[in-house]
Amino acid sequence: MPFLLNSFSDIKKDLKNKANKKTSGELPCLSQKDKSRIQVIKEQTRQLNQNNSTRTQAYFDFYHQHPEIHWALLGHMVSRNVGWNMTDLKGELLTKLLPEREQEDFFAFLERGSWLIFQDVFPQFLIYDLSVKVKKEMFYLLRYFGISTFMETMWDYFWNSGDKTSLAIAMVINEQNYLEKRLIQNQHYQKIVTGTVSFKMYDFLNLNNTIFPYAAGNDTEKASLAGAALRYFTSLHERILFGKKLYSLLFQQEKILSGVLKWADEHPHTGSRKDYWPDVFNDVNESFPRSLYKRRVKNCELRKGAERLYSPSLKYAWPNIPQEEAENGDWFEDWRVLDYFQRKDHCDGDIFHHYCKTIEKIELAVMTKEAILLREDEQSL
Repeated sequence: MPFLLNSFSDIKKDLKNKANKKTSGELPCLSQKDKSRIQVIKEQTRQLNQNNSTRTQAYFDFYHQHPEIHWALLGHMVSRNVGWNMTDLKGELLTKLLPEREQEDFFAFLERGSWLIFQDVFPQFLIYDLSVKVKKEMFYLLRYFGISTFMETMWDYFWNSGDKTSLAIAMVINEQNYLEKRLIQNQHYQKIVTGTVSFKMYDFLNLNNTIFPYAAGNDTEKASLAGAALRYFTSLHERILFGKKLYSLLFQQEKILSGVLKWADEHPHTGSRKDYWPDVFNDVNESFPRSLYKRRVKNCELRKGAERLYSPSLKYAWPNIPQEEAENGDWFEDWRVLDYFQRKDHCDGDIFHHYCKTIEKIELAVMTKEAILLREDEQSL
């Protein structure tokens, strides 16, 4: 770096230089030691990027090693939500709403996004860990993993300033921009997922909830919930603001942060929603096959005599899916992305009633679909 990055004015100068400079794409020669380090980091990342369960645990393990890297815990909790969304596709309710092909397409979309983020972010973590161990910054290695020049600047700034919040926000900005062309604007996924009627149904049924279960100090197995709902999933701007809100919720309310850590430590991620509400969800299917669905949940409590909702573990719901290499290219073009650091995005975390209504909406949608199909069958006789 031409100068130490100790302030936001330094960041601005550095990013302006990078935005105006046309890089040749050529990388300088590395020592044999650095080449070996790169291979080790690539292999560690590959091994941990097998599925949602391995990623989710890797984020949590890294946070325990380096609690100064706030995004690792945020990534862990968001990754839990991705896992729950994946298993919902094979669970009690969505299997009655979505045909099998759409279940597979939605899973492929979630898995690709989850895989992409991990293979971008985890090498950053390992390079930071290496820097700590050798007691000097090693962030010049980031470019050998196709990581944005924006993050090279932000890691250098963090190394010199210790500004945990700015690094976490930078990672939110980076990951959402990284996904934009590779996933959200990808024509294949627009055709089979984001452009479909079923995806619009997701918005209508408010399925884009992100919840943070946390231990609230009582002795019950049922976790308390904090969280927020994302509108306009396909908007890059809205996803960045949403990520900032989730970060604010997790790290600016001590009760939630300590409660989330306690709950996460005591409940390894399986992908089943039974992890946080075993009185409402079960990873064993308790209902009779082919029976018409009847409402089971009211205000997030089971109705009297109702079976729990089936929510399978990830390992029984979906196999590991090999992924193609990530597309090349650096999203960073405009230093004005720094505007996101100036805006405060508060989140009160009140999600309980919204989440309860979401479950009831889905139940109603299932019953409506079954009633329509039954009427069509009767008319065809």
